Amino acid sequence: MATPAEVHDTVRRLHVPAGIRAESTLARVDYADTFVVDVGGSGRCTAEAWARTVLEGAPLAMRARLLSGWTALGLKLAIGKPEAVLGWEIRRNAPDAVLLAADGRLGLAGELLFRREGDDLRFATFVRVDNRAARLAWGRVEGVHDPVVRSLLARVHRDRVTRSHTGGMAARAATAHR
Repeated sequence: MATPAEVHDTVRRLHVPAGIRAESTLARVDYADTFVVDVGGSGRCTAEAWARTVLEGAPLAMRARLLSGWTALGLKLAIGKPEAVLGWEIRRNAPDAVLLAADGRLGLAGELLFRREGDDLRFATFVRVDNRAARLAWGRVEGVHDPVVRSLLARVHRDRVTRSHTGGMAARAATAHR
């Protein structure tokens, strides 16, 4: 596991540009963030392959933690559907960007955007909270969201660096999910 300093050095949290916020299809965005990580010369991998690498390629314990957290937020996940990424339905898909979405049972909906930008991978989260219960639920997990995202992206960066000579994780994910 990466130290907090290593995660901070490889994964950057940035201001959410208007163009990235505009990628959301939510009627209203109450929370948005964006992170960028260098994935190097992996331009042949689609954004969907990167989304699968980040989420489905996470260690089992992390995937269980993610699914548990999303379920606690009341998100309706499409677990097991091949057109979903770790339960998140693909709302929009292009080679350079994929938008994943999960509606909620408790008044909270979310979207995850993965976008290739040169040697970088951008990961953005959009959340809509419709009521007090949803605000409280999001408030309980918002504090762990940042470190979890940083950890997921730092793992991809580390694996890219250590496995670049074998084609990398996303290249294998792109082949495995066709």
